[in-house]
Amino acid sequence: MKQNTGLRTGFSLIELLIVIVILGGLVAVVAPGLMDSADQAKRDTVCLKMNDLKKRLDMFNLDNGVYPDTEEGFEALLSNPDTEKYPNYRAKPYLKKLPKDSWRTPFVYLKKGDDVEIISYASDRKEGGEENNKDILFSECNK
Repeated sequence: MKQNTGLRTGFSLIELLIVIVILGGLVAVVAPGLMDSADQAKRDTVCLKMNDLKKRLDMFNLDNGVYPDTEEGFEALLSNPDTEKYPNYRAKPYLKKLPKDSWRTPFVYLKKGDDVEIISYASDRKEGGEENNKDILFSECNK
């Protein structure tokens, strides 16, 4: 049996460490951009869901002449909260179930005079916040 001492059969520890450092550097450069894109996609999805909710609230308003009160909230789209107050409520509800935002949190509904505001508390699920945790307001979605 001949031994072949001239051929290498693997990588040295130094070579493996260099490759790991290079890959780590690439991940450090690329990952934040991907995370920002994913967060922006979630925020865009929230605006789309809010747009759908607003259209359903507009249908409610068209049928009943007013938007639901803040206390009645989105639940008024599931069933008629007051048959005397909303005699023109449709036979079928405006929604089958209440949607949640991209972070699986219910939307917040506020009646503001003759209009409404829809709010998502975003990734921190708390009112307020900055940057990616900043609340998402329907009134600011299309700006």
